[in-house]
Amino acid sequence: MIPGSAVYHVVEAMAPLYTAAVLGYASVRWLKAFSDEQCAGINHFVALYAVPVLIFHMVSTNDPYHMNERLIAADTLQKAVMLLALTAWAFWAHFRRRRGGDGKAAAVASPIKWVVTNFSVASLPNTIIMGVPLLDGMYGSVSGGLMKQIVVMQFCIWYNVVIFLYEFMAARDGSAKISPVSAAAAPAEKRDRIGENGGSIHAERSQNQVVVNIEITEVAAAADASPTAPPESGAAEAAAAAAEEVAAVPPPAPAQQVPPVMHVVWMAVKKLLQIPNTYASFLGLIWSLMAFKIGFSMPKIVDDSLFTIHTTAVGLSMFASGTFIARQSRFVPCGYTIASLSMVLKFLIGPVIMLLVSLAIGMHGTLLHIAVVQAALPLAVTSFVYAEEYKVHADIMSTGVILGIFISLPVTIVYYILLGL
Repeated sequence: MIPGSAVYHVVEAMAPLYTAAVLGYASVRWLKAFSDEQCAGINHFVALYAVPVLIFHMVSTNDPYHMNERLIAADTLQKAVMLLALTAWAFWAHFRRRRGGDGKAAAVASPIKWVVTNFSVASLPNTIIMGVPLLDGMYGSVSGGLMKQIVVMQFCIWYNVVIFLYEFMAARDGSAKISPVSAAAAPAEKRDRIGENGGSIHAERSQNQVVVNIEITEVAAAADASPTAPPESGAAEAAAAAAEEVAAVPPPAPAQQVPPVMHVVWMAVKKLLQIPNTYASFLGLIWSLMAFKIGFSMPKIVDDSLFTIHTTAVGLSMFASGTFIARQSRFVPCGYTIASLSMVLKFLIGPVIMLLVSLAIGMHGTLLHIAVVQAALPLAVTSFVYAEEYKVHADIMSTGVILGIFISLPVTIVYYILLGL
């Protein structure tokens, strides 16, 4: 059985995470210390600076020449199987909607969002914060190095895949990650009322251009047909002013055509190559290949500078998760049904697939147990940061992080007992 000291070490690792999350929740829900824009700024700092520096630190300090090939192969195969299965489902759902003739609904409810969300929930565990203390108590200190190897693969490959899918959706929809408010929107909103004394025209943005022209024509005709109207009524002037305002409005833009798939892919790839995470993972890999081959280490002044930034990543990620939940109308923002399904995906389907692929490549003994138990760890906090940054199912990710940390301890103990039978 697991010694009590191991359980205590896991609780020690969990407590700081929940301290940061509760502080973020209280700061927004009760203290009103942060606005929505400030909460978004905190999350943006984590995504733009803290996480990339953490990625570089983890990758650069990992020895790429002494990695466990079987564990890496099993982890890679599990994630590849999940991604391919979810992609196949997405294509099936897409063509099913097209056959139904509801192309507009298919564009709105894109199954790619569920692909990246389900893949993150099922395949990206919190191996360092939760995995190292828990598996150390279960299988000894050898598990710590194995957990780091899995994290390095996640940072170098799988988080880049996730970000590519996010950027693919943004490029396909023609939207930026952070969309600035259009300067042309303000004048359009100010044209709600035009004219006075019977010459009022309600020209909302959603109103059809033809209808507006008809109203102007009617007002102008009424003004011309009233010779007894006093000059000071201003109806003719109001109609003329309204006509000038509407004439200045450009005609409605034609329906935007969906760009070719390869063009969207190329746009997403170019965007991916500009993101700090990509640079951090590959620069860290290049550094580790040279450092562990030649035998030199990072200068202390550089290492301490990086340490100052990357230590904020996990704490601020949990803080941002707490602020996100505080801004929702209920504690489980995605709903209990979706939350339950995500927990099944995280703690049952993911570990079972890991068990099957590990057996398929001939893993056994302690290494097999480590592979399965780490797959049952809670959702990585970084996944929420990206989901909130790209505004894709952040409610599911925040629920997966918060509830997952609570549920993971009894679930991993159950897997530990079952695998030991």
